[in-house]
Amino acid sequence: MHAGQAQKEFYVNQALTILDALAQQAIVASLPQPPAGAGEGSCYRITAPASGEWSGHIDHVAIRIADSWHFVAPSQGMLMFDRAAGVWLCFHSSWQSAPALSAPNGGVVIDVEARALLAQLVAGLRSIGLVAPLTS
Repeated sequence: MHAGQAQKEFYVNQALTILDALAQQAIVASLPQPPAGAGEGSCYRITAPASGEWSGHIDHVAIRIADSWHFVAPSQGMLMFDRAAGVWLCFHSSWQSAPALSAPNGGVVIDVEARALLAQLVAGLRSIGLVAPLTS
């Protein structure tokens, strides 16, 4: 802040809203365009092909502040939980999530106990969003 700066409160409130939104490390969803009726402080990850107010901001986090969008560029290693998808995303030049894992299948020697343990491990990781869910 600068001495004599006009509307200091606005800039402080805006900064606090951004910090509050990012400190949660969660986004509502990953979308290519702004959703209708987004609430104050709502966060979204912008995906391709970005359109509307989000054009030119692919991979940014969009935060709704005072009826407009504020964009935050991700940094290497940034983590966000996508509530809609139920997975953690990590930024490494682009947003990535752990791939979906399949249960062990086939092989010459089948160890039933090891397979059961691996299936429990994968299910546990999937339940907390560290492994992407299987898609059919």
